[in-house]
Amino acid sequence: MKRILIADDHEAVRSGLRAVIEQRADWEVVAEVNDGGKAVAAAIESRPHVAIVDFSMPRMTGVEVARRIRDYPLQTEVLIFTVHNSGLLAQQAFEAGARAFLVKSDANKLLLAAVESLLLHRPFCNRSCSAELDRGPAADGKRHDELTAREQLVVKLVAEGYSNKGISAILNLRVKTTEAHRAAAMRKLEVNSTAGLVRYAVRAGLVEA
Repeated sequence: MKRILIADDHEAVRSGLRAVIEQRADWEVVAEVNDGGKAVAAAIESRPHVAIVDFSMPRMTGVEVARRIRDYPLQTEVLIFTVHNSGLLAQQAFEAGARAFLVKSDANKLLLAAVESLLLHRPFCNRSCSAELDRGPAADGKRHDELTAREQLVVKLVAEGYSNKGISAILNLRVKTTEAHRAAAMRKLEVNSTAGLVRYAVRAGLVEA
């Protein structure tokens, strides 16, 4: 049996993915989780062949999940699943160690093909994703790729409305450390306000508009 992990913070999405996966008699969903931290823990415990991970989840982005899974001695292939057809997101996903990138609107048509590809240890990126990657860097020219995974997570939480104190509690950081990550992200993105961080988070697909 091929073991599949599903990580998404929406129960309806998880149910839909499970229904598609269970079309294959030799595949089984070994874990379903609703945030990034649980995704990493479940991958370590259940050692799935494939992890289907939503890009935008509480506590940890899908990109950071992919990076954490890559850092462990696991054979798990990661598919990043997102509502955003973004070349920036796809590039971040592949650089973090994911081997497949799929837009949620394509799931009914392409999810089985994507998982089959990963089970053969082959990368998967549908045509629209490839076209987005070919467009190159973001039009505004800012070096989004310079953000660390921690800085991206701080920006995501800022965009979700958390204060520096709230972010520190979630990430188990000192407030001064959170402030440093936030300041570094603002400097790299060349923005000088919370609104600027929110605009970036929406454009980059860290949060939904």
